[in-house]
Amino acid sequence: MERDGSVQFERGGGEAWRNPFPMYRELRDHAPLVEIRDGDYWVLSRWNDVFDALIDTATFSSAKGLTTDYRDMEELGLESPIVMMDPPDHTAVRKLGIKQFTPRRVREIEAMVRDFVVERVERLREAGEGDIVTDLFKPLPSRVVAHFLGVPDEVRDRFDGWTEATVSANAEGDILKDGADAVAEMFRLFAGLIEERRKEPREDLFSALVHARIDGEPVSMARILGFGFTMVTGGNDTVTGLLGGASQLLSEHPEAKAHLAAEPEAIPRAIEEFLRLVSPLQALARTTTREVSLHGQTIPAGKRVLLLYGSANRDQREFGPEAEVFEPDRKIRRHLALGYGSHHCIGAATARLQARVVLEELLARCPDFQVDAEKGRFAPGPHVRRYESLPFRADG
Repeated sequence: MERDGSVQFERGGGEAWRNPFPMYRELRDHAPLVEIRDGDYWVLSRWNDVFDALIDTATFSSAKGLTTDYRDMEELGLESPIVMMDPPDHTAVRKLGIKQFTPRRVREIEAMVRDFVVERVERLREAGEGDIVTDLFKPLPSRVVAHFLGVPDEVRDRFDGWTEATVSANAEGDILKDGADAVAEMFRLFAGLIEERRKEPREDLFSALVHARIDGEPVSMARILGFGFTMVTGGNDTVTGLLGGASQLLSEHPEAKAHLAAEPEAIPRAIEEFLRLVSPLQALARTTTREVSLHGQTIPAGKRVLLLYGSANRDQREFGPEAEVFEPDRKIRRHLALGYGSHHCIGAATARLQARVVLEELLARCPDFQVDAEKGRFAPGPHVRRYESLPFRADG
């Protein structure tokens, strides 16, 4: 925790995620650049500053890591995963993976996603109540990630357990301690799949990477494992966070819920507003490669800078005086919930698909649903804001 005059900055995690938005507003208005001396990093909160940092990869580098504790993925024995690379290396690896997320490939999973969602929503509807995170919002993205990685159906249950343990440990910053066993089991599975795909390629991400070349050289095992790890840690809790936040907003705005139930064709636009306001990934860090002067202060070279996506996406300077008001039909030109520029989320289309299918089926089958946000419990971790438990009633 750090004070800049009358402004106090507190990292998210657990109960601190319940309502960080007044703090964000104070930062934007009175302390848009804050030095956190104890942690030896800086914080940016306004739209323009965060946006500029995201597109200026030469100055704000991802290559040193994305947290504020000056550690990175090398501790796992991996080469830098795609999220911890800068162009042009990042561009070369991204091209290999993005072919698996074309509009056609994403459309192909809709039936699978819908079948799973319908089964889980019907289970909740018949029971009348339940924990919608446990029953739907958490297992769905794990299933989608497993599909793109080519994880066989017979090990999906174990994969879901490893994913949950890995994501939880990663969120709390104890991946080497609390998540070591899950990561080891998952990497053993991945290594086996990679070897199988060398002999018999299929239409999955591991096959694409195993048989690809960068500058004429094969992609290393460590880099392929790193890509798989990034898919697990980046494609699970963020979607869970989006779905939990969207269900809360709809419960708090019954008129919007009724509007979307009556006009499901409006759901895709509403998803952009959910993404903007919920911003599951609230913050990530970059490292300065040179001195940067902003707001009358100078950030030295080699310092971590925490970019508050969750604050930038509510900045009235970009979205107008009603920026913090939920408007499902808002016309949004751009937002940062899925990153921007070279690091725009590679799985953005799959996240939108999952959100659309969930909202379509939930509103069609339980149009009066209600979640109890006050009794909901937030997951630990300073980067992703998500419910780990959220009571649900099918009839409101």
